[in-house]
Parts: sequence; structure tokens; C-alpha cells
Amino acid sequence: MKEKLIDLFEYTRHFNMEMIKVISENRALVDDKTVSFINHTLNAQQIWNARILGEETFEVWQINPFESLVELNQKNFLKSIDIINNRDWDTKIEYQNSKGTKFENTVFEMLFHAVNHSTYHRGQINALLKQNGITTVLTDYIFYKR
Repeated sequence: MKEKLIDLFEYTRHFNMEMIKVISENRALVDDKTVSFINHTLNAQQIWNARILGEETFEVWQINPFESLVELNQKNFLKSIDIINNRDWDTKIEYQNSKGTKFENTVFEMLFHAVNHSTYHRGQINALLKQNGITTVLTDYIFYKR
């Protein structure tokens, strides 16, 4: 199971990179909403990692310097892998969402959500790319495995 979860984060890192690359190559055509979504996608993984590790979180919709996104994606990946390798997945973590509401979930649930959440937003980014006449990225997991 550990290898499968690591594989999902490798998939996430890979297609986050592909999205960053397409956005970078088409900056003149990309709208602010697209930039906001790629930032949000990366911020969310940082937030879930930080909640698990008890670290300071980013703001959900903060806009990071574009040139820092590749490094942020890699840092997120390494932290997620560290969590997978060194944390008990059944441990329940209490945290607050961005509105201050308290919740409790297991490490596994939080990790799985981070993967699923990024997949959802990459789909939104693709829709925005298409609207702006930019060739979309085939981000389905099965394409990654082929």
C-alpha cells in the first residue's frame, strides 16, 4: 500500500509540473484565474502536509511568485513522501480549516484528499486552458501509467 500511495504522489508531482510548464510556455494567453488555480493546487498540498506535521500553513488562495512553483511542487512532494514513510497513517489529526472550523481526520484520509484535490483542480485548469486556446494536458492517471 505504501508504494501505491507514493505512486499517487509521484503522479501528482508529475502533472503539477506539466501544468506549470504549459502555463509558463503560454503566459501571454493564460488568465489570472488559471494562475490562481495552479497556486491553489500547490498551496492545498502544502496545507495538508503542514496540518499533519503541525507546521505553519500557507493561505488557501495565496499567489506565490511564479518562478517558485517548481520548487514548491518538489518540496510538497518530498514532505508528502516523508509523511508516508514516517507517520502512522491511522493517527487522527485535529486541525482547523481556513474558516476556523475544527475537524479531525486520519493521516491517510488527509493524504488521499491532497491527491484527489489536486486532480480536481488540474481538470479546472485544463478547462481554462482550452477556453484560452491552449492545448490541454492529458492528466488522467492511466496516461501517466502508459
